Amino acid sequence: MSAAPALLPYGDRAVLVELGSTEAAVDYAVALRDRDTLLVDEVVPAARTVLVVAAEGTALADLRALLADVAPASAGAAATDQPVVEVAVTYDGEDLADVARLTGLSEREVVAAHTGQEWRVAFGGFAPGFGYLIGEDERLHVPRRGESRTRVPAGAVGLAGEYSGIYPRSSPGGWQLIGRTDVTLWDLDRDPPALLAPGTRVRFVEVGR
Repeated sequence: MSAAPALLPYGDRAVLVELGSTEAAVDYAVALRDRDTLLVDEVVPAARTVLVVAAEGTALADLRALLADVAPASAGAAATDQPVVEVAVTYDGEDLADVARLTGLSEREVVAAHTGQEWRVAFGGFAPGFGYLIGEDERLHVPRRGESRTRVPAGAVGLAGEYSGIYPRSSPGGWQLIGRTDVTLWDLDRDPPALLAPGTRVRFVEVGR
């Protein structure tokens, strides 16, 4: 049985739930949203925590009682009934050879590992539409580049640590770039604007070799 999460004070309207891993934070956030309770206004997952903001008029004691009662499913199981977003990728990134060297795989094996697993959006951040995706294959865990680029193009697909991600717009960045995609990650005319909201299941598909 896993240990109960720590419930930390966070101002007068929120509680910070501290968990042991990104997987645990994702599963906890999914389980809390499934409660469909009127006590919660907002759920914000991060790498090892979930910030829960109380609905107007909710006592923090009631919120804490609810949060202590949340029982997440085992890793990944909570998301299996959600649709999968397929992202078409051309694998010609500038760092593909470096990722192959770091992982001990060939470039084709890196592509096969990236496309051969299901990813889940753990949390958003860095820029509107940017999702931190966690996968099932630890062979692709690589460090950030030693030196960040001043400009990474929109649509660049990268790896850093345990995460994969797609740059929604041109910006500086230090992730290892392995490919590129044409998908629109952030669109204010879409509801929700983010294509890759937390909890979304993602599969990368190779195109245009």
